[in-house]
Amino acid sequence: MKSKTTTAFLAFTLGVFGAHRFYLRGFGDVLGWFLPIPTALGLYGLERVQLYGLDDPWSWILIPILGFTFSACALTAIVYGLMTPEKWKAYMGYPADAPVGRTHWGTVGIVAVSLLVGAAVLMSSLVYSFQRYFEHQVELAQQISN
Repeated sequence: MKSKTTTAFLAFTLGVFGAHRFYLRGFGDVLGWFLPIPTALGLYGLERVQLYGLDDPWSWILIPILGFTFSACALTAIVYGLMTPEKWKAYMGYPADAPVGRTHWGTVGIVAVSLLVGAAVLMSSLVYSFQRYFEHQVELAQQISN
């Protein structure tokens, strides 16, 4: 039987690599294999920033993809963590009398940390992307005015 707490933990820590999907559905899960793609694109954006500096326009697009993917996995951890035992059993196809899906302090801690870190990463991704975009627009306007 799969643990709700373990699923939430995997979604928060290794969700960008699809670990929670593989834990729940096995290695045949297609979405689990697609999750590392935006993660790799975002990591490539970080590498581009190191190579070309903060003015690289591709990094404005690629880095937020990593942030959005991580934030989505943090939201998934929150959803799994807050799922009632009855919903968890129905979601996993367990019998109603199965002793799984209980929420304990570990689950609450994972949900709290996922909310805190996921929101911070999401806001940071948005700020980075918009700041770089608007700085680029100002530079273009200065070039036109000269």
